[in-house]
Amino acid sequence: MKSAPSPRRATPSWRHFEHRADIGVEGVGDSPAEAFAQAALALTAIICDPTEVAPKQAIHISCDEPDLELLFVDWLNALIYRMATERMLFSRFDLRIDGARLQANLWGEPVEPERHHPAVEVKGATYTALSVQQHRNGRWRARCVVDV
Repeated sequence: MKSAPSPRRATPSWRHFEHRADIGVEGVGDSPAEAFAQAALALTAIICDPTEVAPKQAIHISCDEPDLELLFVDWLNALIYRMATERMLFSRFDLRIDGARLQANLWGEPVEPERHHPAVEVKGATYTALSVQQHRNGRWRARCVVDV
């Protein structure tokens, strides 16, 4: 008797989408946390090639918001703040979301302009095109426009 193939786990992903002078980020994953992490990778990819960012230093971020969409914007803005104040780029994200609380460990390195070639500075995440949804296939998508 032939057994059914085991279900394949979908690969997390990210992408950019156009929005006038700004740019949208979108993350897709099997959980809200995975989708948020992929959107963070998309955020890094606006600035530079994330494969060029070594995960050398770890930092921690925590956010609290009663709504997943608000939590997503808060997460991206906390990440943007840390990028700006610590002059770092990040390429690895480990998130946990428990109710209204997000806990994240992220790894990256200080910006080296001659190596990273930063294209733009991201100013902040907005509520434009904001959406955090679970689709029929069970996958989560988190997206919004960021001001560059």
